[in-house]
Amino acid sequence: MFFSKPQTPRAMPSLFQDWHTDVTCVFARDPAARSLTEVLITYPGVHAILLHRISHRLWKMDWKFSARFLSAFTRWLTNIDIHPGATIGKRFFIDHGAGVVIGETAEVGDDVTMYHGVTLGGTSWNKGRRHPSVGNNVLIGAGAKILGAIAIGNNVKVGANSVVMKDVPVCCTVIGIPGRVVQSKGVKIQNSRGIDLEQPIVDPIGKAIQCLVERLDALENHQEKVAVPESENCNQCEADGVCKGGE
Repeated sequence: MFFSKPQTPRAMPSLFQDWHTDVTCVFARDPAARSLTEVLITYPGVHAILLHRISHRLWKMDWKFSARFLSAFTRWLTNIDIHPGATIGKRFFIDHGAGVVIGETAEVGDDVTMYHGVTLGGTSWNKGRRHPSVGNNVLIGAGAKILGAIAIGNNVKVGANSVVMKDVPVCCTVIGIPGRVVQSKGVKIQNSRGIDLEQPIVDPIGKAIQCLVERLDALENHQEKVAVPESENCNQCEADGVCKGGE
């Protein structure tokens, strides 16, 4: 049997404690959660993290196949793929959950909230650390991709559909493709091109196009002010350089 080997006495209480905090933290982050029974039966994100707690312990005990088998079953059950080697902190919550992928060497801190479609992926086929390290109290929006052996600091917000491939300092908001810091420690980062970055989740392409249109309007207005009068237009001149208008 895959799970015939008994857990150590020290590991079992810790497992149940982690399970308890993983379930109870849902009520603080999802206003739709109404009862413990509802959360335990209908929340795939909760199912995924509860089963990952077991598969990760099996992985650390060097029961690699058993850990991967349970991880594969969890992916089939929840549509959430968490490698058993990934290290997940306390009170981890995946809202909705569909399409979440967390790689083998990823590290996730405490009190992290993650929405559907998020990927903590690698950018290399080399062995060793190749996945992100996420700090405490981090919020990762739907569809965000955090790639490579990078570090995401504490209290960071990653906007929906962002692609982050560089380290992010603490207390920042990151959006866009590639991800860029638009807010740091509550202070909005001013953009020299006038793009409004107040919202943590925006359409960077739409904002860039809007900026280009504004700059084109400014250039056209400037061109009208410095336009050459028709009488001074070189097309009015003869080949010898004498302007007809000056006769």
